[in-house]
Parts: sequence; C-alpha cells; structure tokens
Amino acid sequence: MWSTIVSYVPEWPIWIQAFLVFIIPIGITLSMRWINAAIKRGSFSRSKQSSISSKDISPAAKGQGEGTETGHYANIKLTGKYNTDLTSVKESFGLNADVHIREFIIRGTNTRAAVIYTEGLVDQDLVDDHLITPLMLEGVPLLKQEGFLHPDNAHLLSAYLQDQLLPVSLVEETKSLQELAVGVLFGKNALLVDGLPGALLIGAHNIKTRGINEPLSEGLLRGPRIGFTEQLSDNTGILRRYGSDQSLFIKKYEVGSRIKKDLAIAYIQDIADPNLVAEVCKRIEEMDMDSMLESGYVEQLIEDSTLSPFQQVLNTERPDRVMGALLEGRVAILLDGTPFVLIVPVTFSMLLQSPEDYYERWIPGTFLRVLRFMAAMLALLAPALYISFISFHPGLIPTKLVLTIIETRTGVPFPSIIEVLIMELSIEILREAGIRLPKPIAPAMGIVGGLIIGQAAVQAGIISQFLVIVVAVTAISSFTIPVYSAGLTLRILRFAAMFSAAILGLYGVVMFFLLVCTHLARLSSFGVPYVAPAVPYHMNEWKDFVIRAPLNMMRMRPKMTNPIDDDRKK
Repeated sequence: MWSTIVSYVPEWPIWIQAFLVFIIPIGITLSMRWINAAIKRGSFSRSKQSSISSKDISPAAKGQGEGTETGHYANIKLTGKYNTDLTSVKESFGLNADVHIREFIIRGTNTRAAVIYTEGLVDQDLVDDHLITPLMLEGVPLLKQEGFLHPDNAHLLSAYLQDQLLPVSLVEETKSLQELAVGVLFGKNALLVDGLPGALLIGAHNIKTRGINEPLSEGLLRGPRIGFTEQLSDNTGILRRYGSDQSLFIKKYEVGSRIKKDLAIAYIQDIADPNLVAEVCKRIEEMDMDSMLESGYVEQLIEDSTLSPFQQVLNTERPDRVMGALLEGRVAILLDGTPFVLIVPVTFSMLLQSPEDYYERWIPGTFLRVLRFMAAMLALLAPALYISFISFHPGLIPTKLVLTIIETRTGVPFPSIIEVLIMELSIEILREAGIRLPKPIAPAMGIVGGLIIGQAAVQAGIISQFLVIVVAVTAISSFTIPVYSAGLTLRILRFAAMFSAAILGLYGVVMFFLLVCTHLARLSSFGVPYVAPAVPYHMNEWKDFVIRAPLNMMRMRPKMTNPIDDDRKK
C-alpha cells in the first residue's frame, strides 16, 4: 500500500519547480513594493545632496537672482546711459563670436544706438529694413535730443519708437540685463538707445528648419502625408489647420532651468476633462531639469510608473493621430525642437492601433488590428514557447513535427536557450546596426547580414533550421507594431520570457504571462487604467478595442477619459 502511495509522489525536480512557481511571484511583488517605497522616500533620487552647504555658495555662483533663475548678471539693471549699458552687454556676452553689435547714430540727432542680435537666429532683412534703416535714414524728427536725456521724458522716446517708428509686430521692453541676454541668445533683436531706461526686444527667432514631410517612423499606405517638424510654431499651426475649432486651446510653458524651451499643451476645452488638464499642467510645472532636449525627457518625468517597462505616454509624429486623440478627450504635449508629440493618457490597445484602421472600411480595419494583436503575442512568446517545448515538454508536440525538429537539431552542441540567445542577439544587433548605418546601405546590410549569418550558423551546426524559422517569424511579428517604443518593450520582455521558459518550462511561460497581465492590470496612465476597457470591463467601448466597429456605431467617446461631451455626432 505504502509503496503504491509513494509511487504517486512526484520526484524532487517537480517539487523544486512547484516551489519556484510559488516563491518567484512573491519575491518579485515584495521587491517591487520595496523599490517603490524607496523611491517615495527619495533613496533613488537623481540628485545627491552635496557635502557643501548652500550657505557657502554666493547667489552669483549659484546662478540665482531677482528676475531669472540663472546667470551672473541677474541683478544688473540697465541704466539708460549708453556707454555703461553697452559695456555691460559686451561683458555679458563675453567671447560669443556669433553675437553681433551694430552701433550707429539716429538721424537728426546725436543720439547713439546699438542693435544686438545673434547670427543664424534672426531674420537679417528684419534687422536691416525694419530696425537700422528707419533709425538711420528717417530718424526721430518729432523729439529733440534734450528730450531723450531728460528722465521725465524718457517714456516719450520708448512710445515713439514702438508706436510710430519701428514697423515690427513683436516689441517688448526690459530693464534687466539678464533678460536682454537671454532674449538675444534665443533669437530676438535688442535695441539700446542712449537715454532710454532699458532696452527693446524686437521680433522673434527665425530658425531655419526642414520642410513638412511624411513621418518616417509611422508610415501609412492611406492617410495624410504630413508630419510634425522641429518648430513648435509650425506644429501648433498644423494642429490649428486640422482642428479649426475655437475650443482647441493651446497653453504654453517655458521648461528647463538652464536651457529654456517652449512647451505647449493642446486640448479641446469642451471635451477634455478639466481634472485631466489640471493634472497634466501640474506634472509639467513640477518638472525640474536643467534642459529638455527632446520630448522623451518630458515623457519620463511625467509618467506614472518609472519602473514599468511599458510606456504610459504615447509619442507620435502624425497630426491626424494627435487630433483623433484630442477628439477623444486626451491631451497633447508639444515641445520645441522635436517632431514627436506626446499624448496622454494612453492605454495598451492604443499602442497596437494605427490611424489607417479608421481610414479603411471596418472589416479590413478589424482584420489588420486583430493581426497586430496576434503578432504582438508571437513577438513576445514564440521563442519562449520553443524553448519550453523542446527542453521540457516535447510530448506536447505532434509526433511527425517532433521527428522533424529532432532531425534538424542533430549535431547542435548547445541547449535550446543558448541556441535561441545566439539567434535573438544576432537579430537585435543587425536591427540596431540597420538603424545607425547610412540609409542607402542599411536595408542591404540587414537582408544580406541576416541571410549570411543564418545560413552560416545552420551549416556550421550551431543552430537548427527550425529555430531560424521561429526567430524569423518573431522578428517579422515585431515589425507590425505601429509604435516603435511599444515594439522595443516587447523585444526586451521576450528575453525575460525566454529565461523563464529555460528555468521552469511551460510553467515559467505561463507564470511570466500572468505576471505581465497582473502588472498591466495595476498600471495606469494619468488615472486611466492601462488595459481599459478590458479592466475595468466596459462592453460598450469594445467597439474600438480589439475590433474596429463601423463608424456609425461608434457614436460615443470612450468613457475612460471622462469627456465633458461624450457624443461624437454633436
């Protein structure tokens, strides 16, 4: 009797597998809680406390002062005395060879003036025709020189210059040397006039940018061929053209404590949830970095969970995709200097959706979307399933297929995990090299490199022919993801799935998939559940989830964004 019972007791490897299946999720959960708690306590803060007290540093050395955040000249005011102000201006710019100072005398007077501008950032015609020409050729006939120098009449000169003499649209006064220096370095023209208590900042920057072209990262067969550019004013203009609605609001900020850039948020006022707009504004105002070189900086500073491998902010180059998101009650974030616009909040299904789904009829649109969901699963789990079936569960494979696989693996000296790693790493290296190489030779290198490496590895007996098929299907499946960042996330998680399969077999793959699903269910983006409308379940919103229902059936906007106006047909 006892021998019969003992015969049914699993062997020790099964007990170890069961223990690991039980303890690994608990360990991961406890580790994530500890890391999140440490982040909230500030243990992983980007900036460490200095051993030098802030009291030991002078305000000038810290770049602090009244009126601005940075610079040694923050407290210096312009006096209205030409020689003194011009000397201060020259000292503030130092050895900057691209900053030019053009001195001259205003016609009809002995009043000296100077135009300061940065080469390459200003419109030279504006400087010559609308600043220097009116002052040198027309002069100031209505005011006498002694009136300029008298403190009580100094405002008359400023008003006359702005209202009657200078034919430019953007003019502002400043009495701060720091504001003058920042304005000139940002592409404005500064005008100093003897007797004028301050300076005039004239015009806006005129940076040469590329034309409006088709987006490179999101190609479509059917749809607009317009993409955003690096110029913020061009991008807001493109949005205005797409959404000629007075409810489209664009709010601007200045971000970066040292290198300042313009940032804008766009939303439709009578659709977007005011609480969502307020949360976006709050997170933008709380960003604390010396510069925002690209919208990726903004994305990482405002996302909900920094430790999650999944992106919680969508980036896109397509204006039509941004406008479609705004019409759903979302908010767009535009940064000067980059063509990538951020959209919040985002859900996982949005990463697998393409604008082309809505431009085609609903049947092909649904087919393509379902195909992408299937391709995403293959890109994530195909190598892991290969490892688990070959190493742990060959009995689950049909007999004829097993015999074929055994025949192709004859003479392969490595276990399946090493075999898969060799091929996957080779593919990833080829993919990265194809991105970095010059465009004319990148496609040829990718194709020839893949064929040569795969064929040579098979002939050398390092890998099996069946694995080449698996890796090729996996690579092709990852190319179907419309958003590059989302495809990159699946490529990284693929390696975690492979190691789980190598340790626990099919149990490991299942546990890995459940852990990913649990993490997605707990993740949110600006208060919106990441896997909505699946969790929480909203049947009405499944019309635009895995399938794409006919447009006349998608009458209501998604409830997940809590729109003010939820009717699309109003």
